[in-house]
Amino acid sequence: MKLLILTKEYPPHIYGGAGVHVDYLSRELAKLISVEVRCFGDQQKKKEHFSIRGFSEKGLVLDSPSQLKSPLDAAWRGIQFNAVGIDANLVHCHTWYTYLGGIMAKQLYGIPLVITVHSLEPLRPWKREQLGGGYDYSCWIERQALEMADAVIAVSEETKRDILTHFQIPENRISVIHNGIDLNEYSKNQEMGCLEKYGIDPHLPYVLFVGRITRQKGIVHLVHAIKHMDPNFQIVLCAGAPDTAEIALEMKHAVAQAQEDRPGIIWINTMVEHQDIIALYSGASVFICPSIYEPFGIINLEAMACGVPVVASAVGGIKEVVVDGVTGFLVPLDQKKGGSDISDPEKFTLTLASRVNQLMSDPALRASMGAAGRLRAENFFSWEMIAKKTERLYDHILKDSPNVH
Repeated sequence: MKLLILTKEYPPHIYGGAGVHVDYLSRELAKLISVEVRCFGDQQKKKEHFSIRGFSEKGLVLDSPSQLKSPLDAAWRGIQFNAVGIDANLVHCHTWYTYLGGIMAKQLYGIPLVITVHSLEPLRPWKREQLGGGYDYSCWIERQALEMADAVIAVSEETKRDILTHFQIPENRISVIHNGIDLNEYSKNQEMGCLEKYGIDPHLPYVLFVGRITRQKGIVHLVHAIKHMDPNFQIVLCAGAPDTAEIALEMKHAVAQAQEDRPGIIWINTMVEHQDIIALYSGASVFICPSIYEPFGIINLEAMACGVPVVASAVGGIKEVVVDGVTGFLVPLDQKKGGSDISDPEKFTLTLASRVNQLMSDPALRASMGAAGRLRAENFFSWEMIAKKTERLYDHILKDSPNVH
C-alpha cells in the first residue's frame, strides 16, 4: 500500500493542532506502509517508504482582495498537488485547504479519498472575519469533499455528531479516531532553564495557555478572566499567529489592561522552539484551555502527558480528553445561537478563574490530577495505537474499492 497525505501544515511550518497531528501520524504510519506527504512550503525529504514534498505559491499571480488570498492559494496548491503524477493507492486530506486537491486526486487518478475532520467550517462563523467571501468557498469545498469521501475520520465522538448534523454522510462512512501524543517526547522535563529567557520567574508558580490568537481558542475571554484570579501566581500566555489584525489589536489592548491591574502576566507572542514548549508545559502548575470550539484539543493532551492538571471549556472533543474532577476541571459554557461566541462571557470568565484559583491553592489536588492525566494519556492516546487504527481503516477501504488503480 502507498498512501498520499495532503496537508497545508508540515514541519517546520506548523501553527496548529492539525499540523501536529499530520507530523506525528505520518511518521508513525511510515513504519507500517509507504507514505508520501505533499504540503504547502519548500520541504524536500526522501527516505525509503517516506517522502515529503512542499509545493510553493510560485507562479500564482493574485489581483484580488487580501481576504481571498488564502482560499485562492489553497486552490492553486490543490492543482499543483495533482499536476505531479500520483502513484498512491489512496489519498488522505487534512483541513479544507487541501480538499480541492483530494477531490481532484479521487477523480483524476481513481483512488479512494479519506478526510480527517479537525474542525468544521459551519461551526466557525468567525472565519468570515478573516476570509470574507472566501468563507463561503471554504464551506462549499468542505461539503463537496466530505460528502464524496470514501471515509471520514472524526477526531472525537462530538465531531462525529457534528458531521452527521451538518452533512449528508452515511454514519457507516464515519470513523472516530482520536488524536495522539508522543509519550516519550511529551513528559515532565526537569530542565527548565528556558523559563527565564521568556521572563518567567522559575521560583513562582504559573498558569499556562498555549494557542493561536483566534476567536476559536477563547484567548480574549481568558485575558478578561485574569482580574478574577489570585495575584500570587504568574500567568503565561504563549499566544501568537493572530487570525486578523482586529483580533491582534483586541488582544494587545486586553493584555495591556490586565498587566496594569495585576503583576506577573507574561505574554510570549514569538515563535517558541518545540523543546521550550515542552519545558513550559512541564513547569506549569495548571494548564488552561478556554476554547469556545474545539473538535479535539491536542494541547490539553500535551499538558496531561507532561503531568499538568487542566482547566478547560466543556466543549467538543475536550470532554473526551479531560475527565472532570479527575485530570482537571471542565468549565460549562453556553454558546450563542450559531456558536459564534459565549452567551454569558462574565459567568464563563468567573468560573474559569474560580477553578484555576481552586487548583492553585491545593498542591495535593494538582499532583493527583497531574498523575491521572499522564496515566490517561498513556492508556488511550499513543500515536502507535492511532496509526494502527488508521491503517486498518485504509485496508478496509481498499478491499471495498476494486477499481483502485
